[in-house]
Amino acid sequence: MFFKRRPGTGPLLVPGLILISTVALLSAQRAGMITGKVLVEQTGAPIHNAEVLLVQLNQVAETTADGTYTFLDVPPGVYDLVAYVGSLNSRTELIRVRPGETTRLDLKLKISVIKEEVTVTAKGTQETAFEAIQSVTSLDSFDLAQKMSSSIGEVLDGQPGVAKRSFGPGSARPVLRGFEGDRVLVMEDGIRVGSLAAQSGDHGEPIDAANLERIEVLKGPATLLYGSNAVGGVVNAITGHLGDHQQSHQGLRGQFTGVAGSANAQGGASVRTEYGTGPWLFWGGGGGQRTGNYQTPIGVVGNSGTRISNGTVGLGWYGEKAFLNFGYRFNEGRYGIPFAAELSAEKTPPQTGTEQNPEEKLETVDIDFRRHHSRLMGGFRKLDGFVDSIRLSLSYTDWHHNELETLAGGETEIGTTFDNLQWVYRGDFMQERHGPSSGSFGFWGLSRDYDVMGKEALSPPVDKKAFALFTLQELEFERVKLQLGGRVEHTGYQPRGLGTRSGEEEPVSLPDRDFTGFSAGIGARVPLWKQGAFVANFTTSYRAPALEELYNFGPHLGNLAFEIGNEQLERERSQGIDLALRHHGEKIHATASFFYYDIQDFVFLAPTGEIRDGL
Repeated sequence: MFFKRRPGTGPLLVPGLILISTVALLSAQRAGMITGKVLVEQTGAPIHNAEVLLVQLNQVAETTADGTYTFLDVPPGVYDLVAYVGSLNSRTELIRVRPGETTRLDLKLKISVIKEEVTVTAKGTQETAFEAIQSVTSLDSFDLAQKMSSSIGEVLDGQPGVAKRSFGPGSARPVLRGFEGDRVLVMEDGIRVGSLAAQSGDHGEPIDAANLERIEVLKGPATLLYGSNAVGGVVNAITGHLGDHQQSHQGLRGQFTGVAGSANAQGGASVRTEYGTGPWLFWGGGGGQRTGNYQTPIGVVGNSGTRISNGTVGLGWYGEKAFLNFGYRFNEGRYGIPFAAELSAEKTPPQTGTEQNPEEKLETVDIDFRRHHSRLMGGFRKLDGFVDSIRLSLSYTDWHHNELETLAGGETEIGTTFDNLQWVYRGDFMQERHGPSSGSFGFWGLSRDYDVMGKEALSPPVDKKAFALFTLQELEFERVKLQLGGRVEHTGYQPRGLGTRSGEEEPVSLPDRDFTGFSAGIGARVPLWKQGAFVANFTTSYRAPALEELYNFGPHLGNLAFEIGNEQLERERSQGIDLALRHHGEKIHATASFFYYDIQDFVFLAPTGEIRDGL
């Protein structure tokens, strides 16, 4: 298989769940205040620790012990309020703030299958999914519990616009609108996970859905905020600790999740706890899942079992105008690759005239992984200037996994070892709203050290560095909301040592490659009736080739191909439109979407017809 380029397109109609909001009418007059209580609809009892979102200002308030919430210094205008806690949810309520006055509104929560979805992924600040310009689905911990699995691909499979790519239950990874691999970005708390799941069908993500507060799926190009390889979309796993908190809460709270299944002997448990005192917040938790081999009507799927576990600790300080937090997470696990041994045996038969030792026959192939992740985050808010708040973060990820081969005699040996060290830094500057205008801008950078040793060491060690500047701006009028943005990103690869090149008998020095590209987008949201809206997006996106597409050379069992990289590849350029008609009523949430992408210089595996090493 040889990496080539070709243009491609991909239209599709996707239904889903959506929400509604209104447009704020702001004026430079004397500020007012919003207050009220969050209550249980059926009994009128107050709810403490519920969150109330002031949509147009992207502000969140938490209720006190008697259910009271308060927003101070609110500019006069018309706003949307929505309250939520656990599986309880309120309708979006409209409120008008007058100059210098206090406006009171009580919000009533109830259990309902139709809920307001809240997202932070679409534009980097909290808003309802219905209000978002892009198509986004948010699944909370109660939604996730209904389809709990040991891999994130299995959990999300079947969501509107989402499928899965899988080489077995443990390696399942999401496919968004037909895009997979390096074109879909999987993140945790807004930072890329740092695994190697994008490069091969037998590599999985280390995310345990039982230990999450929610998962957000952003469908369509998300390159403006998150990088050039998010051309297909983003999956953001949110733990509820880093990046999401705006203030400390008082006292102890926690969550316990348990799961059991009969088809594959599934079992697991997870616990998350937080304790707040004054401006300090401490958190910790952990858990794990395991599954046995799948039982099917035609027999057992051998070597399909999985085991994952994780633990996390952290602390944060939240002052009135500044905050600082630090967290550490550890993941480890092991999962089998069904039928990998049979495929390997078929591709590498013994040579004529030789005998194969039965003790050396390959029985199973497993992947054993571990991940260390640390993140420091801080910022400032309520700065009362052009920039209203600042958020800075620095994260480090150490990913390591072994491909283990077990022989018939019971001996296990390491076939291939992968290491991926990653530093990511980011700065976001949120602008103060002035009339209809609001937005953000920032910078982002990545430094990556990739190394592989063993049978599937298809490329030499590679250093990757990337840097980007971006902005996202909104104009919100009475009958339309506009969003536009741009991102300039530079990506550079530096191979270390010698590699293999097609047509060369001896290892050679592979060239450095550098790519610089620009992504941009413009979108509009127009309310059509009281409970409905029309949304349109146009995007032009850039993607730099992945290091595997540039430098790989050799047999790759995970992709069932002998891969030959192409050092001369250029960046991909895609143009896309995304149209959606949304309706949100008290009893019905629905959306109809249409998208079309035209991709120039598309990079794909092109069969050459040549057989090498049985592939």
